[in-house]
Amino acid sequence: MAEFGIRFFIANIFICVIISILLMAKRAFKKHLTSRMQFNLWFLLFGLLAVPFVPVQPTRFSHIFLWLDKFDHAALPNTEPVAETAVTVGASATVKQISDFALSISSKTPSVIGLILSGIWLSGIFAMLFFTAKSGILLNTVKKTALPLQSREIRMLYNNCLRELKIKRDIPVYSTAFLKSPVIAGLFRPCIYLPIHLISDFQFDAKGNNGIPGASFNAADIRYMLLHELEHYRHRDAAAGCLMNLIGILYWFNPFVWYALKEMRDDREVACDTSVLKLLDEQDYADYGNTLLNFAQKVSLTPFPFSAGISGTMKQMQKRIVNISSYQIPSVWKQIRGNVIFALFSIILLGLTPMLSTYAAAQSYYKWNVSPDQIDLIDLSACFNGYEGSFVLYDLKNDTWRIHDMDHATLRTPPDSTYKIYDALFGLEEGMITPEDSFMAWNGTDYPFEAWNADQDLSSAMRNSVNWYFEEIDAQLGSSVLENYIRKIGYGNENIDSGRSPYWMQSTLKISPVEQTLLLADLYHNDFGLTPANINAVKDSICLFSSETVSFYGKTGTGRINGHDVNGWFIGYAETAGNTYFFAANIQSERNATGRKAAEIALAILCKMGILPLENFSEIGAHFTA
Repeated sequence: MAEFGIRFFIANIFICVIISILLMAKRAFKKHLTSRMQFNLWFLLFGLLAVPFVPVQPTRFSHIFLWLDKFDHAALPNTEPVAETAVTVGASATVKQISDFALSISSKTPSVIGLILSGIWLSGIFAMLFFTAKSGILLNTVKKTALPLQSREIRMLYNNCLRELKIKRDIPVYSTAFLKSPVIAGLFRPCIYLPIHLISDFQFDAKGNNGIPGASFNAADIRYMLLHELEHYRHRDAAAGCLMNLIGILYWFNPFVWYALKEMRDDREVACDTSVLKLLDEQDYADYGNTLLNFAQKVSLTPFPFSAGISGTMKQMQKRIVNISSYQIPSVWKQIRGNVIFALFSIILLGLTPMLSTYAAAQSYYKWNVSPDQIDLIDLSACFNGYEGSFVLYDLKNDTWRIHDMDHATLRTPPDSTYKIYDALFGLEEGMITPEDSFMAWNGTDYPFEAWNADQDLSSAMRNSVNWYFEEIDAQLGSSVLENYIRKIGYGNENIDSGRSPYWMQSTLKISPVEQTLLLADLYHNDFGLTPANINAVKDSICLFSSETVSFYGKTGTGRINGHDVNGWFIGYAETAGNTYFFAANIQSERNATGRKAAEIALAILCKMGILPLENFSEIGAHFTA
């Protein structure tokens, strides 16, 4: 809840900016949009305001286009669960056993500021719910005390309006002394409530009695009012009102949202007026406007949040009168322009949804500049056995990619022990270890894994994922030198300011599967411009298998929080006679997401793709121990 409070606060900053832009755009394109289209634009904002409460990360806009471009690519055929992969190892080849050891870290303490913000927000919601419930009770009282409409003349007018709008549903009409303006209320059982004073004025006028002071309502006035309320019903404005109330409750603290809701209510009435004008002759427009003016002098705002009515403030009435006086039946060309503009608004706002997500607001994505023609999106869900995650494969010879789950492929997560590949490289470059002498003596500390409680060299430290070996390299390097190397090779988000060690374990340093694959290719070609002997030493330390047909390199990584394995990695490359393939597999779950499991999934996929020949491997997953 604390993290949600912080992320929701940040999302609201973006919401304020988006609302400001939307308001300016509405004014700029006002002449090209019908009144109903201007009102409908606000529903796009509703969609954005719902994003912070959606428990999934929205798909980024660029990925939607990439998916559309590649929708015709089918999944790999006959993909089966990883556990069934079983093959034979040739006598001339050996597979190195690699241990997937990981220390558990404690989840960070909830932010005090986040808890305070969440507490204030929830307190405000409870207050808003109280006032909303109070208004609902008042409306319920009106319903209980209302009487069925008795006026024969008004009932005849009402039936004519129903026929005119081709409404077949029976919508009851009641009279009440507790309202000063007509309203239609009820989401599932709508009813129209007319003030008694309106009916009384009409009755006196019908008898020709001009004795009451002030203007009276004639049959045309009553018809306009009834048409207005029935247009609210036809356009499901009661449902829109409920959504507005819900948004007002959830965003009670945001003045920009409240202003947007006020503008939406104004646009709703203007749109409803326009719908009524379409039913009238042009010479009746002025009469309808005069009815609003006459009516505005006799009524006040309704206090009910679950209703829609003809009343409004004087400022709102002025806006509506201006709309009526300038109204013209929209041409076909204007309607087409309006639809195009609405579609553009929809596309733009859809592209903004990821920045409002509180689910993964703390996660960042790699901005990958690659041609869609180089990418094949493939479905490997059957291989992942319910795990979230991705598989990325880069074909060096053809300069093409195969990717399962593009969103996760570009999502940055902690690298865990896969980072040790580059940490070792930094240590070699600075001379803390050398290709000829990478020995480090155990300091006698009792570690939870027996393999760690011994002297190490680069090969054994990489194979057993010995944290203290690489932490010692970091200690000798120093943070300044380390940061320079991180920036030099462009490792993920380049953030090692965790305040704790090691920074690569479920901490501030994060990298995406795509970046892991790109870095492996850079390592393979030594695009870093580092010492070739050191590059080769690192390659040798992660070599798992070598034969006449293929050499296979890889490193696992496991992220463990509070005793649960939540993040599993397996990255590497396969070097064949005619090509080299770089890959990264990442899985995530609340538990049991280990490097070993990621390795099993990756190996099964590589065998299915024909990159690792089945006849040369035998239960290779068994060589990855927990």
